[in-house]
Amino acid sequence: MQKFILSAIFMLAASFSFSQKQADWKEMQDFHAVMSKTFHPSEENNLQPLKENAENLLKAARAWRAAEIPAGYNTTLTTATLKKLVKQCSAIQVAVKKKKDDMQLKKMITEAHEIFHEIMEKCRPGADDKHE
Repeated sequence: MQKFILSAIFMLAASFSFSQKQADWKEMQDFHAVMSKTFHPSEENNLQPLKENAENLLKAARAWRAAEIPAGYNTTLTTATLKKLVKQCSAIQVAVKKKKDDMQLKKMITEAHEIFHEIMEKCRPGADDKHE
């Protein structure tokens, strides 16, 4: 019984430590902060925050891609998805500089948001990699 209790305590501590690592992925949190202030206003057809922060979005995506991937994440899938995210954020930045219309920008930030959620849903610890 004592071994069972010790095992349970160890598993709980390991689980807590693992969730702390996930929550502490600073570059992910930094990217999310910029994504939030650009994507959510676009849902209301307000593209000004995206236009003002396209460069910051790209910088945050690049910093995230360059960061060490925490233990437990699917490294191969996360690396590929972050590369796709940087490519999309780069395209957004170019589109903003070229003054593309709001509908194009909205579509592009929505795609970037979906890529962001791929990392959150498919690459994270405990994700079911069988789903496409």
